[in-house]
Amino acid sequence: MLRKAMLDRLAAWLKEGQNSLSGAQDELQLAVAALLIGAARVDDGLDERERATIDRLLERRFGLSPEDARRIETAAERSEERSAQLFGFVRTINSLLPQERRVELIEMLWEVAYADGVLDPLEDTLLRRIGSMVDVSDRDRGAARLRVARRLGIAEEE
Repeated sequence: MLRKAMLDRLAAWLKEGQNSLSGAQDELQLAVAALLIGAARVDDGLDERERATIDRLLERRFGLSPEDARRIETAAERSEERSAQLFGFVRTINSLLPQERRVELIEMLWEVAYADGVLDPLEDTLLRRIGSMVDVSDRDRGAARLRVARRLGIAEEE
């Protein structure tokens, strides 16, 4: 039942995204993947748990095959390495992703931040910064954090 609800939500998210994005889907996928990689790297590492989480999130959110998710991750990793700033990726997110879907992006970022089992203060700071840049309030960002923590079975303060 939970799985069907998640799939229905994903289908609606993708349909809405395709309608509003038209030919820009690849650009959006690359921007989302680059932000996820940036969140994983902020604590000076990108381990296999984080990489697997990123791939799984890309597969789930964009309906990609594992191979396509890995290709996008690889391209985003190169792009993120060359970019010293998040602004270009955030600009793409803000222009292509509807406001109501940006909280889901923040949830994806929290999943990556928690993937290695340790939440680094730099990860929290980065997610606060990205949340602000994509116009997600601190309240919504915090609620997204709690949802992810609960889903992953991590004890969090309310």
